[in-house]
Amino acid sequence: MSAAEPAASGGQAGRDGFRLGAVVLTMGNRPVELNALLESVAKQRGPAVEVVVVGNGAPLPTLPEGVRTVELEENLGIPAGRNVGIEAFGKDGCDVDAVLFLDDDGLLPGDDTAEKLREAFTADAGLGIVSFRIADPETGTTQRRHVPRLRASDPLRSSVVTTFLGGASAVRSSVFTQAGQLPGEFFYAHEETDLAWRALDAGWSIEYRADIVLYHPATLPSRHAVYHRMVARNRVWLARRNLPALLVPAYLGTWILLTLVRRPSRAALRAWMGGFREGWRTPCGLRRPMRWRTVWRLTRLGRPPVI
Repeated sequence: MSAAEPAASGGQAGRDGFRLGAVVLTMGNRPVELNALLESVAKQRGPAVEVVVVGNGAPLPTLPEGVRTVELEENLGIPAGRNVGIEAFGKDGCDVDAVLFLDDDGLLPGDDTAEKLREAFTADAGLGIVSFRIADPETGTTQRRHVPRLRASDPLRSSVVTTFLGGASAVRSSVFTQAGQLPGEFFYAHEETDLAWRALDAGWSIEYRADIVLYHPATLPSRHAVYHRMVARNRVWLARRNLPALLVPAYLGTWILLTLVRRPSRAALRAWMGGFREGWRTPCGLRRPMRWRTVWRLTRLGRPPVI
């Protein structure tokens, strides 16, 4: 199916025929949380969601029967690890109709997540990606950074968006066929926006669904030691790979100013600047600039690709 093809047949039969798979990436250090997540996936109403757990450079703990496993000898990073999970469902995930990406310390609090996803994808043939709302299990609150739009003050409002949350999302398998998989060389940070821009350029839409929730403990992205370097390097790669040449300096100039306004520590700024230089000096992968029509589409959706 492509974004231009007609919607799947309606009704319960059409929804139940829509096959879902889930990829869970783990370092093997959260066995209790991982098994709780898998239990929440198994409790979903309707046809069973097939699950692949990828051990990213680490042995896997004991997992429930029926869960497929892949153990990688080394840590390939988040996007490349998830790509391995996609391929476990066949070329570009072709054995299922959509792939869920779920963080290993997340939890689906309701039993209707799969049902809502089937309904969403079968009702709209142009829908390529669904981004879930992430809520803290203790407080129920959603961090502003987990709402994938600029106007993020109301996390309970669903909307069409221009990016998505990698560990709480579902991607139609046809998106991978048309736009490619996640950029494995990114290792960590901005891989979702890279795929989102390519999906939008291929004609797909992306929705943030506030009613589809993943519980996840509130955390700060800067807890990762490589955060500042990866964020800066991958921001440059993102622009070099996807933006028309005229927009590359505008996009990166905006983010230089925003970074300085946020007044990072001296060590963080030094790491960020090192990553920024690395982004220019190292290969970014295949360059495939989006069409100006897509630039205008992003602008109309409230996120022009200069910020």
